[in-house]
Amino acid sequence: MNTGKKIGAGLLSAALVLGVVGCGNNEDKETNTTSKGTDATANTTTETSSSKTEKVKITYSMWGSAEEGSVTQAVADKFNASQDKIEVEVVAIPWETYMTKLNTQATGGQLPDTGMLKEDGVIQWSSEGMLNDVSAMYEGSDSKPLDSLAYKYQGKTVAYAAANEILLLYYNKDMFDKAGVAYPPSVLDKAWTWDEFVEAAKKLTNDKNGKHPGEDGFDSNGIVQYGASVENLPWQLETWTLSNGGGFYSADGADVRVGEDASIEAIQKVADLYLKDHVAPLSVGQTDDGIQRTIIAGTVAMATNGAWNVGTSLNTAKEEGLNYGVAVLPYMKEKVTLNTGGANVVFSQTKHPKEAMEWLKWYNSEENNWGLISSGIWMPTLQKWYTDETLTRKWVENPNFPPYEEYKSAVVDYAQSSAARPASWFFTNYTTDFNTLLGSVLGDVWTGKTTAKDAITKNLDALKAAHTGNK
Repeated sequence: MNTGKKIGAGLLSAALVLGVVGCGNNEDKETNTTSKGTDATANTTTETSSSKTEKVKITYSMWGSAEEGSVTQAVADKFNASQDKIEVEVVAIPWETYMTKLNTQATGGQLPDTGMLKEDGVIQWSSEGMLNDVSAMYEGSDSKPLDSLAYKYQGKTVAYAAANEILLLYYNKDMFDKAGVAYPPSVLDKAWTWDEFVEAAKKLTNDKNGKHPGEDGFDSNGIVQYGASVENLPWQLETWTLSNGGGFYSADGADVRVGEDASIEAIQKVADLYLKDHVAPLSVGQTDDGIQRTIIAGTVAMATNGAWNVGTSLNTAKEEGLNYGVAVLPYMKEKVTLNTGGANVVFSQTKHPKEAMEWLKWYNSEENNWGLISSGIWMPTLQKWYTDETLTRKWVENPNFPPYEEYKSAVVDYAQSSAARPASWFFTNYTTDFNTLLGSVLGDVWTGKTTAKDAITKNLDALKAAHTGNK
């Protein structure tokens, strides 16, 4: 991930092979600006006749190759055959030109009825009047998505995440056992404080002579095993600023808070894991392979990252002998984890918003995404999968996951707790611009060439400008 680039553009092929929609933090290839002045009621679908038997035809756009589009169309065909009111046509657009194509269609009043949209584009498109309110999508249903999975603009729900992902703490059980250190808690009420986390990391950090940080003769240049790694991709760093009583933005997304003392202190604490505590390897916050570089490489005892790693890499590592566990994140002042998930939207130019929502509700259902959910790449969105034990066991009680009770408390319960907060692209604009700049600003902080305070203070005006779209 460059600055939080993608949970799922890299997972998209797998998603589509399994006949589901892609989900991801795709933040870096295109701007999300749309064009105003289009007819919000323009018809982008084929008109139906007065015949009661003719279906309403709607289009659904996705990023991917023609082959991937064919796979997704096969899924849509199942929906088309399941009822006699709606017919969905899938339009596949290459990822490299996806946003450019949508912008062109928006200008010409020719947007599809519904489609995929990058996380960081949802609020921007909504602010320009390009998205429908989808608050009514789950009316009358037995369950609706978790509240933290709703994209909201001016109090209205303009999209729901197609999947759920939260940030977790992974750890190597064998390393903990060898060091005689208790496993990190999987229960939120027993979460480690930041200081407890650092102290445990010191006991798990060994130099080539077996010494730990703080011991006489410890060689910080000769570390062979690190105790911890905290992912410092910009979007994930927001977790720690919130945990320390600060944040990137105000609750309504209007103001930038990254310059507050609490936010700066949190970022410096993450940097100091490498610079002062000597418990973490150097990471410059530019690549989204944190678990592969740490837990799977066998060089780090515990590392933070997203739930998707269970399915994308840890399953294979487990089969090859990795004995790993999962826990809730440590905390500074408040217990916080971030959740995210790519969006499916209903474009405002459609004449068939009701039918578009009916399709998305069907398409987003867990049953239609089961391959990704059962493998551990995605988490369900509907609340019932978190509260109904039968459904939870159907989801978690399989060999792809850590032990049921451990995963249930560290992931299932965690995701529906007050600690789970939506990543900032759920409620504010220009997160790509902000995160890209912040990642650049913090580059010298990770190596110790400057402090978080100096770096952020000197660039605060530019960060505030980035948040408004003025680069």
